[in-house]
Amino acid sequence: MKALQDAYIVAATRAPVGKSGRGALRTTRPDDLFAQTLKHLLSQAPSLDPSAIEDVIVGCAMPEAQQGLNVARIALLLAGLPNTVGGITINRFCSSGLNAIAMAADRIRVGEADIMIAGGVESMSMVPMSGNTPSLSPDIFKDENIGIAYGMGLTAEKVAQQWKVSREAQDAFALASHQKALAAQAAGEFNAELFAVQVAQRKMNLALGEVDVSWQSFTQDEGPRADTSLEGLAKLRAVFAAKGSVTAGNSSQTSDGAGALLIVSEKALKQFNLTPLARFVSFAIKGVAPEIMGIGPKEAIPAALRLAGLKQDAIDWIELNEAFAAQAVAVMQELQLDPAKVNPLGGAIALGHPLGATGAIRSATAIHALHRRNLKYSMVTMCVGTGMGAAGIFERC
Repeated sequence: MKALQDAYIVAATRAPVGKSGRGALRTTRPDDLFAQTLKHLLSQAPSLDPSAIEDVIVGCAMPEAQQGLNVARIALLLAGLPNTVGGITINRFCSSGLNAIAMAADRIRVGEADIMIAGGVESMSMVPMSGNTPSLSPDIFKDENIGIAYGMGLTAEKVAQQWKVSREAQDAFALASHQKALAAQAAGEFNAELFAVQVAQRKMNLALGEVDVSWQSFTQDEGPRADTSLEGLAKLRAVFAAKGSVTAGNSSQTSDGAGALLIVSEKALKQFNLTPLARFVSFAIKGVAPEIMGIGPKEAIPAALRLAGLKQDAIDWIELNEAFAAQAVAVMQELQLDPAKVNPLGGAIALGHPLGATGAIRSATAIHALHRRNLKYSMVTMCVGTGMGAAGIFERC
């Protein structure tokens, strides 16, 4: 049997995350956003011949409307990549971007490709959660399947109840997310992974009878709020259960965003004189009961560690997606994760969660953090709708 070869990340970038509905990216089409992301990604590897790229794999949780019709292929063509480059859009809800990375790395590891691009894109401004016209099977409302029908917020309530995560603990976690994100922005911690998105501003010129277009740079995540406080969070009402504890303040923000990684083989490193940032180590996906969807990482993390041949203590940096404070706290408690290693720069409660893009966005953060802090291993992990957990591990080169 042929041995697996290593897959290396040589570039990782992301757009700043915008607030859905009212943020800077609300009028930017997801195909245009990912096209900009691809252009910036390839600018980080100027010696690479774009025609050598085998495929572009893009995660998107709601691949319809403005992000339908295979947004991966459309975006790469809009970015000016050669017609010979393939593109495929994949969907595993919130882990779509991370899954795209794992799939691209696997193509390289088994020797089927030498150069791949993986990433994710989501515009929750244009395509809301569950899509524009959801159509559910009536069978999911039967007693034995009812967990499938639960909204994400209700699954967070179930996790909070089962793992005894109090409202106070959730709000404290949410506040810390904002405080860490604000401190990270002030210290320039995200600078290496971010690029400036050019956002079109259109205004009708009545005198000339035409539309004037100007461009504005969007450079920083919009989510972190300096006015967040425990007092303010405590005043928010539970929104998913009458006597619940999950609020808008201790849940992730709906967002618009994109991220991408350039992944290559050792052969491509030498051929194009590329410098690796990190090595892809392992990826795991595991299932849990749909009604406690948020606890999924407690199964995926040990599985990814086993595949990597690593102990949990070996991981220096953990990006645990904060879908809800309830599930993040529960996962940390269950696995006894070191709080100092989890989301040191804040998470989705402050920074936003553009669904299918988040795995790629947080991977860019995790990889660049290894170099800024001179660390060895980082992990990206998240819960996934309908009851799953995903985890991926990277090693600094």
